Amino acid sequence: MNVLIINTSEKNGGAAVASNRLMNALNNNGVKARMLVRDKETDEITVAPVGRPWRAQWAFLWERLCIFLHLHLKREHLFEIDTANAGIDITQTRYFKEADVIHLAWINQGYISLKGIRRILDSGKPVVWTMHDMWPATAICHYTRGCRNYQSSCHDCRLLPGGGSRNDLSAKVWRKKHSIVHNRTIQFVACSRWLQRQAEQSGLFRHQNVAAIPNPINTHIFQPSDKAEARKRLNLPTGKRIILFVSQKVTDERKGMKYFIEATQKMTDADPTVKDTTVVAILGGHGEEIAGQLPLPAYPLGYVSDDRVIVDVYNSADVFVLPSLEDNLPNTIMEAMACGVPCVGFNVGGIPEMIEHKKTGYVAKERDADDLAKGINWVLEPAQRKPLAKNAVDKVQHCYSERAVAMQYIDIYTDAMAQRRYNI
Repeated sequence: MNVLIINTSEKNGGAAVASNRLMNALNNNGVKARMLVRDKETDEITVAPVGRPWRAQWAFLWERLCIFLHLHLKREHLFEIDTANAGIDITQTRYFKEADVIHLAWINQGYISLKGIRRILDSGKPVVWTMHDMWPATAICHYTRGCRNYQSSCHDCRLLPGGGSRNDLSAKVWRKKHSIVHNRTIQFVACSRWLQRQAEQSGLFRHQNVAAIPNPINTHIFQPSDKAEARKRLNLPTGKRIILFVSQKVTDERKGMKYFIEATQKMTDADPTVKDTTVVAILGGHGEEIAGQLPLPAYPLGYVSDDRVIVDVYNSADVFVLPSLEDNLPNTIMEAMACGVPCVGFNVGGIPEMIEHKKTGYVAKERDADDLAKGINWVLEPAQRKPLAKNAVDKVQHCYSERAVAMQYIDIYTDAMAQRRYNI
């Protein structure tokens, strides 16, 4: 079986990380898999670039320009919207022609256009599409933020000036998407049961099947190691408790930094000595912008792509906190748990599927900084740490290991190929 995974970037972003891990998991379990990306960043031979760089850049800029004009020349929401009105035709590449199954992942920002999706479906090859957010099930947005228009048809989009209209950009893109998926068979896969439930309500998916399969993780790389040694390598204090926050972009409002700051403030207000015993480590871009807003000593570590360093960061922590306001199945929580680090997050999205309340961490009430602070304090109690750490590692090995996830995808591919032969 030859599987081609299509993702915009090779390394940048959660979907890229998950796609790489899935490719490796498949290759380690008897399937020939490779990635076809717009942005190739390494010399990895199983990852191939597509198209000429200038053409990819033009498609990206043209899509952004069109969105910018629809936003009345305002940057707000510019990167929350994708219209897929420009992209690259991948169907003429030898990698596409050689593949038995086409596996779409995150294909936005000028990589695959709606016309490109139509060409892929017209090829007759079985198509599996892993949803890393809601974009395949909506018109133009990646996260619905409570909007339910997508359950019938998108219009009056909150991301557009004035809240949009009945025939706004979202309505037009919705009609194009509907014409593409109508009477077509695509096997959609959501990375969490939460996203699966959301997607199944989409008006675009009335005749589509949506499965739920988590992202995989290499438990031979992400595993517990000596905490003191990890801290020494990172120049982090060895005699204090470390609260860890990780995000590709720390200032991303959706990741809930506002509530993290508020929760740590409540902790220090309730017990001023916390400032002497506890510090915060921040992994991700723009961490230095946040460090001064925290009531605790902070160590911004910047953006890191080396897995060995990332593993050290997790192993240096006593608790990992990710108060996302909307999230699918965060790789960061999976990585922390694999390293034996208990996690604290809000009861949103796929997070409560990962964090088992008071078993592998603490699930706080949504947007409740008081409960978030309570959860952090609870996890940091010495009596909790050892059992929580063991349970977290056990959960990852049972649910998210490469083999466990690869086997589920192999079943999906086999069914998709069989259905294709049956339809012929």
